[in-house]
Amino acid sequence: MSEEMLIELDLDHFRKVFNKYTIKAFRKLPKLEKPRILDIGCGSGVPTIELAKLSDGEVIGIDIDQESLDRLSRKIEQKGLTNRVKAIKCSLIDIKFPDNSFDIIWAEGSITSLGVEKSLRGWNRILKPKGFMVIHDEIKHFFKKRDKVASCGYKMIEHFSLPEEAWWEEYYSPLEIRVKELYKKYSNDPAALEVLNIHQTEIDIVKASPKSFQSVFCIMQKL
Repeated sequence: MSEEMLIELDLDHFRKVFNKYTIKAFRKLPKLEKPRILDIGCGSGVPTIELAKLSDGEVIGIDIDQESLDRLSRKIEQKGLTNRVKAIKCSLIDIKFPDNSFDIIWAEGSITSLGVEKSLRGWNRILKPKGFMVIHDEIKHFFKKRDKVASCGYKMIEHFSLPEEAWWEEYYSPLEIRVKELYKKYSNDPAALEVLNIHQTEIDIVKASPKSFQSVFCIMQKL
């Protein structure tokens, strides 16, 4: 029953509300003809699929969570994108692509957990000369370390912040409504309740201090 619950929870449905910010960031890049894009820490691929639509190029999503990659693979097939989009299980630090492989590296929510400086330096190798790096992460983590950008081989082109309480108002608050509904439906399913408890704990953390989770998009170019 917990598998059925996860389908009903449908986190991707809530995550898609942030596609408008992904679109805004992409449109700040110069026009590139069918760019090759690496989406680092793609998860189940909500931004990955959006990037494929925006770019008309090739998009490779990498992650270490096979279950999320499987969901992305199903989306790729359903949307008829198998010739342009791939989901690959891969380390997010030790990435096995040749030098200068990508026009754009995209990372939404992955750089903080990996380490800002380590990520920027490590990913520089696989980005083409004058290629672009787009990061979306919490202001309190990435943006406060923006002084590392130049020393890691990039220049900051532009950045924009999401509304202060966007994560609470646009994602976690609607998600909490769904979670409460599912608590009632799956009250006799211990496995489902365990998963719901994990999501409710995350919701409670953000709810306690929503402005602390404000995030920012940063667009950089390789020097």
